[in-house]
Amino acid sequence: MHFDVIIAGCGPTGAMLAAELRLHDVRVLVLEKETEPPSYVRIVGLHIRSIELMAMRGLLERILERGRRRPAGAYFAAIDKPAPEGLDSAYAYLLGIPQPVIVHLLEEHAVELGAQIRHGCAVVGFAQDDDGVTVELADGERLRSRYLVGCDGARSTVRKLLGVGFPGEPSRNETLMGEMAVGAPQDEIAAKVSELRETDRRFSLAPAGVGVYRVVVPAAGVSDRAAPPTLEDFRRQLSAVAGTDFGVHSPRWLSRFGDATRLAERYRVGRVLLAGDAAHIHPPIGGQGLNLGVQDAVNLGWKLAAQVRGWAPETLLDTYHAERHPVAEDVLDNTRAQMELLSAEPGPRAVRRLLTELMDFEEVNRHLLEKITAIGIRYDFGAGPDLLGRRLPDIDLKEGRLYGLLRRGRGLLLDRTGRLTVGGWSDRVDHLADPTAALDAPCVLLRPDGHVAWIGDDQRDLDDHLSRWFGRPTT
Repeated sequence: MHFDVIIAGCGPTGAMLAAELRLHDVRVLVLEKETEPPSYVRIVGLHIRSIELMAMRGLLERILERGRRRPAGAYFAAIDKPAPEGLDSAYAYLLGIPQPVIVHLLEEHAVELGAQIRHGCAVVGFAQDDDGVTVELADGERLRSRYLVGCDGARSTVRKLLGVGFPGEPSRNETLMGEMAVGAPQDEIAAKVSELRETDRRFSLAPAGVGVYRVVVPAAGVSDRAAPPTLEDFRRQLSAVAGTDFGVHSPRWLSRFGDATRLAERYRVGRVLLAGDAAHIHPPIGGQGLNLGVQDAVNLGWKLAAQVRGWAPETLLDTYHAERHPVAEDVLDNTRAQMELLSAEPGPRAVRRLLTELMDFEEVNRHLLEKITAIGIRYDFGAGPDLLGRRLPDIDLKEGRLYGLLRRGRGLLLDRTGRLTVGGWSDRVDHLADPTAALDAPCVLLRPDGHVAWIGDDQRDLDDHLSRWFGRPTT
């Protein structure tokens, strides 16, 4: 084998997955068909759970240097409600960052850990057998790996060649989005925006810096998203919708997005897997897309590494689909609902007004915010306390904070009793005895992705769960 894992696509999902695999000394090659970053610069937002994952892997400080914090809240269908009090996270904010910057930082992280990345290399074919996958590149080169992961976007070549169905709905509406200078007076802009937002929630002009506005305006139709729009497209649509083009000029970046919504039927076929936009696409309302892909990568990385390293329990790799497919289904449903709430039709507008009232109830507001930011996810690990299957926040410990202990991508036993041991799993699971841990449980076993895999204080029961998640003990 040339490699243990080949990843097609070096966007945020592919780069994050490469880094996760390298934490376990897996030989990784990432193939990116593009030679240069895209010409347009889209600003994306990291939600709370993704920020937690960056902190968990020691990446947050370098990302914070390049991003801009914004208050949490007003995520669901852009309904203007602040975040509820007491969110259970040390990172309860939105982090805005240019997409090329986050891709560069994640790629840099993967390379530092030893991943190989090739740009200008497109996957055009592959064949899998009992031992591995033969991957064919556009220039005719053939490479051999034990596994292939398609992180190659919405038009995924890997998914198409794999023959996995991608059911859902095509784009019916398209929206232009960009940042640019505006020549019209500020009071004129504010008056027009206030007037139009009463009936068209897809329209927006909002300040994005000194003299610069973020412009969001419905497009005239559905076009090829591979071709970025022009400034003239924006002028034409602004005039059609608002009666003026506001004197827009000097764009920072221009892009378009549609409302296509699709979900791969399977995330794994043999030795080939899918992650990120290759597995699911949806409108960007709520800003969940990049976050969903990065979280796929962290869920998959340690499981695929365990398979490569030879200690994975028999069904571990299948839990990737079992856990992440329902999460994507939920994201697709909530983005469908949000798009309906942006409609100018009387029915959706009435529902939006009702939901706006309901979000004054803290429980409703909290539920929707935890859904969008992914901190409300609970994987099904069987019967047990509510904490079982959920992510553990970055709690205080005697040695600092929890996430600092998870940087190596290993499991962790937090033991408040001081009586337990990880025994023969110590090559995969760390153990911290800390009676002062801010934890409403005697002991918890954390997976490398920070989700609680076991709660209790019985050694025999712990050993059973160590075997379930981390395979047989080393003798």
